[in-house]
Amino acid sequence: MSIKKDKYFIGLANTLARNSLGNTGPNPSVGAVIVKNNNVISFGSTSRSGRPHAESNALKKLSSKDKKNSTIYISLEPCSHYGKTPPCVNKIISSKLKRVVYSINDVDLRTSGKSSKILISKNIKVKKNILNNASKLIYKNYFYSKLNGKPYVYGKLAISKDFYLKDRRDFYITSKQSLETAHILRSKVNCILTTSNTVNDDNPKLNCRIDGLRNKSPQIAILDSNLKIKKNCFLIKNAKNNNTFLFHNKINPKKIKFLKSKKLTLVHTPLYNNNLDFDFILKKLSKYEISSILVEGGKTLTVSLLKSNFLNEFYLFISSKNLKNRGSSHVKNIKSFLSNKFKNIKINETFLDKDNLIHYY
Repeated sequence: MSIKKDKYFIGLANTLARNSLGNTGPNPSVGAVIVKNNNVISFGSTSRSGRPHAESNALKKLSSKDKKNSTIYISLEPCSHYGKTPPCVNKIISSKLKRVVYSINDVDLRTSGKSSKILISKNIKVKKNILNNASKLIYKNYFYSKLNGKPYVYGKLAISKDFYLKDRRDFYITSKQSLETAHILRSKVNCILTTSNTVNDDNPKLNCRIDGLRNKSPQIAILDSNLKIKKNCFLIKNAKNNNTFLFHNKINPKKIKFLKSKKLTLVHTPLYNNNLDFDFILKKLSKYEISSILVEGGKTLTVSLLKSNFLNEFYLFISSKNLKNRGSSHVKNIKSFLSNKFKNIKINETFLDKDNLIHYY
């Protein structure tokens, strides 16, 4: 197989992986394409629960005859360790595939760099590092989380043209297209993090509410040092339907009993500089197998996390509206502050009607 064709089929596998980002926790999103006689005969991606893996989903569609002497293209090195399922390399070997091509090595030490040796020992040809730069972008959250023991964190704010966060007259300050883009961002992470202040002020749903993404709402984490969250808010009522964590420092037995009855996971959290210890929170969420977070809080939380260098990337939605006297919560210097914090800036001006979206990374 030529390198051109290998790149083409790895590109297909990468697309499958990219399409399921944020929805395969705790496992990485992987795409697999099986090819025989230059034709795609099967494909698969990691299931929503993280299992079965992409390789298994692709292989199970084929007969033994079809599998034999075919090539599998995978966006990430196939696993070679026993976890909750047997290793994917075992399924590849038993399927009598003749060739395995994958884009990039896993960073999980249980597998990293080991799969090719196992496959080659079974007379299966292996080719790797195809389109690996593209794959690094796909797996940046997963790799960061594995290597650092805490999730990759995105920040997000929506502001008016004259730098206000809130409109005293209307709930939303950005366009319909901007709102839908924010829902897409939500669908690509494992968890949305907010504060009880934001919950009490806005009573947000923090889920995905556009067609095709309604089943991809992430888990929720709420910072509530003094257990001030309102009992009748949506996030508490919906906690039985979606994993919801609440990080607190105050001991209030009655409130804690109520929140636990609503199926929230409560985590008593130490303080750092009179605030909840955010590094502790990230490491705790990582233990719950969360590898990516989108912060949707207000001015105080966002600025604090930016100053403390907890945010890996940032999305700033800028409305076409000037709110003037209708505006509240002013963040006049936010653009220059973000420009100083991040090395790269990408401005998107074409798909949000009259709004702009600036991506800092």
